Amino acid sequence: MAASLLVILFYLCLLPVISITLARQPRKDLPPWAICLSLVATETSTLTIVSVPGVAYFRGYVFLGLAIGYLLGRTAVAVWFLPLHERGAPSVYRYIGQRFGSRLQKLLSGTFLLTRLVAEGVRLYAGMLPVSLLLASLGYPVPDFVLLALIVVLTSAYTLAGGLKAVVWSDSLQLCLYLGGSAACLAVIWTRGGLHTVPLAPVFSHGLPFFTDPFSVAGAIVGGGILALASHGTDQLMLQRCLAAKSLAGARVAMIGSVFVVAALFALLSITGIALRQVMPGWRMSPDALFPQFILTLPPLLSGLLVAGILAATMGSLSSAMNAMAAATRADFLPHGPLSLRSLTAIWATLLVATAALFSHPSGSAVVFGLSIASYSYGATLGVFLLAMIEHQRDEQAAITGFLTAVAVLGGVSFIKIGGHGIAFPWLVPIGVIATFVGATAFSGLRRIGLQK
Repeated sequence: MAASLLVILFYLCLLPVISITLARQPRKDLPPWAICLSLVATETSTLTIVSVPGVAYFRGYVFLGLAIGYLLGRTAVAVWFLPLHERGAPSVYRYIGQRFGSRLQKLLSGTFLLTRLVAEGVRLYAGMLPVSLLLASLGYPVPDFVLLALIVVLTSAYTLAGGLKAVVWSDSLQLCLYLGGSAACLAVIWTRGGLHTVPLAPVFSHGLPFFTDPFSVAGAIVGGGILALASHGTDQLMLQRCLAAKSLAGARVAMIGSVFVVAALFALLSITGIALRQVMPGWRMSPDALFPQFILTLPPLLSGLLVAGILAATMGSLSSAMNAMAAATRADFLPHGPLSLRSLTAIWATLLVATAALFSHPSGSAVVFGLSIASYSYGATLGVFLLAMIEHQRDEQAAITGFLTAVAVLGGVSFIKIGGHGIAFPWLVPIGVIATFVGATAFSGLRRIGLQK
């Protein structure tokens, strides 16, 4: 186990050096392939590495079904959304400010900051758990808060030193690490007799009431497609990378290519989870505990590599989030304020540690929990972007009313149960879009009636 710890420490020392060195190369533009890998590293994070094998253990290749919807949604983003945004723009919400006004721009940006803070806090805690287990097995238990702070401090170091370019390069390196670690894990399972051929399992699930299963055919393809349209078409965290591309063509290549990379990652992790049925039969604990527990049974060097891979996913997501949150805060709230991007990054880093301590024990699958948090804001945000794209009139108050209507409706939807199950996260986005249009249309209609009187 001590060898595992040495592998992790070596990785933590090497990553910032390589990332900052690459970021300071004279080449000014980021290649599309690096942006593509950064997108995948940002969206997948620790929750994917920890949760997908456990979900696959019980439900099959359902995340591959979701990837089909992702392909449809991101293709639409590449065709229709990316041309709307200015290359190099500090905030994607500038488009809304130009279309409707600064109040709505700040409202959307503030919503992004709050939901991202909660989602990243959950991811941070999930990434800390394997390290905590490893240290405890060595007889050196460390308080969770100390580990959380250490991860954030290390991530902040190269984020502050190298900026967005360092974040993109570190994301690319970290994605390669946990792709390689996942492949090595499959090799170990094969040597233990748990994997002779690619195991068969369903791609879509069934049996739950409609609107409650995120992995049904409709939920994965239709709901997943609309979710991808929102997450990659309106979220500062994702679009910031594409806006760093030198050209629109490069941004489109990165956006569409990211689907195939994430599908490959989903396949690796899903095959691992299904193969673990033979190696660890009869698992009855939390799905999220399955893969971390298996990692501790591996040879020390490989165990250290995989824990480092989980740390890589955590740090990749954190660096992206801190950079995007600082940029959005500066562009949308403090364009002429006294705080620099580095100061804002440090502030958000501190808030992330506090949030991780508060939201540290989500029930059920952590990856589904994280997607659900984001989906509550994605629906309202996508609705406003679609209003900006198709409405000829620039009615900021109607758009604000539509946004607030969607937030209220989604808040009510969170309490709805169908057959004892809540509404699945892919359906939250279309519900939010519809509510935004209904609220904006109703406000405009009532105002016209008032003016006529």
